[in-house]
Amino acid sequence: MRVPGGGHGRVGADETAFGERGALYSLIVAGSWANQEDNDKNIRWVRSFWDAMRPYESAAAYVNYLDADEQNRVQAVYGRKYERLVALKNRYDPTNLFRLNQNIKPTG
Repeated sequence: MRVPGGGHGRVGADETAFGERGALYSLIVAGSWANQEDNDKNIRWVRSFWDAMRPYESAAAYVNYLDADEQNRVQAVYGRKYERLVALKNRYDPTNLFRLNQNIKPTG
């Protein structure tokens, strides 16, 4: 029997904070280069490649793949689990010490 998403697909959607487990592939586009003179050309290529892949993406995302400027997508990534994670953040990290990531902010 083929499990959607491979090994991570064997974990139930409600067993961890990360629930999207049906994808067959995961894609992250990360461009890097040494010469700053190539910035415009390479940035255009990376964005063009990403745009070409967008028709094949799902609405889900892996939180660690989000850019720093996508904080607004964090709640969408966790979906219905987000409020539970906020409650955990309020209990164990109310001062938001662990904030250098795609952050779940405490409400306190």
